[in-house]
Amino acid sequence: MSLLSIFNISGSALTAQSLRLNVTASNLANAETVSSSIDRTYRARHPIFQALLDPMDENNPGSGVKVQAIVESKEQLRMRYEPENPLANAEGYIFMPNVNVVEEMANMISASRSYQNNVEVFNTSKQLLMQTLRMGQ
Repeated sequence: MSLLSIFNISGSALTAQSLRLNVTASNLANAETVSSSIDRTYRARHPIFQALLDPMDENNPGSGVKVQAIVESKEQLRMRYEPENPLANAEGYIFMPNVNVVEEMANMISASRSYQNNVEVFNTSKQLLMQTLRMGQ
C-alpha cells in the first residue's frame, strides 16, 4: 500500500461518516412527526457500510469504505391515542416514527468521533509525507 492510498481510504471514511451524520440528523428531525396512516409515517433510516477491496493487492486488500445502502428500520411504529388531533384516524390514533432518540444521539456521537478520527489520520499522513519529502533536501 502506498502512502497516497491512505488519503483515499481516509477520504472514503470521511464521506461515509458524513452521510451517516446526515441520516441520523434526518431521523432526529422527524422523531416527533405525526401521521394519520401507517403508510405515510416516517421510518428511521440507517446506512449500511461496505469495505472496498483492492484485488490487485493481496497483502492489503482494504482500500476504503462506501455506503452500500440506506435501509429503513423494521421496528414497529408508535401509535398514540389522541382523538382531538386533526390527523387522528377513525379510531382516534395517530402514528409516530420508530425513531429512538437516545439511540440516534449515540449514533451521532459515534459518527462524529469517527469523522474526527479520520480527519486526524488525514492530517497525520499529510505531516508524515511532508517530513519524508523534507528528508530529501
